[in-house]
Amino acid sequence: MTLEDILGDMHALEDEMRAFERKYGVLSETFYQAYSRGEEPADEAWVRDWTAWGSAYKLLLRRRDQYQELILSQTKHCTIADVIAQTARHESIPVTASI
Repeated sequence: MTLEDILGDMHALEDEMRAFERKYGVLSETFYQAYSRGEEPADEAWVRDWTAWGSAYKLLLRRRDQYQELILSQTKHCTIADVIAQTARHESIPVTASI
């Protein structure tokens, strides 16, 4: 996995979150807090959506953590400007095994 992969996943997941947010009228963060507490959907037809939404949000949180860890590890050796220069040239920045 690379920084580009992480960003791609994050963007796709954010698009998915926006679709659920438009459909159900609350931000994903608000939904996920309730979902994590075990709140159930009011309509049985929403169960599949809620499961997908909760899973997607949990994965988004994981990808955000991976992104932050990767940026932190990269900036120990170089600047953000250096990271941007690498990514602008489409050079791969791999994720280390610990991330």
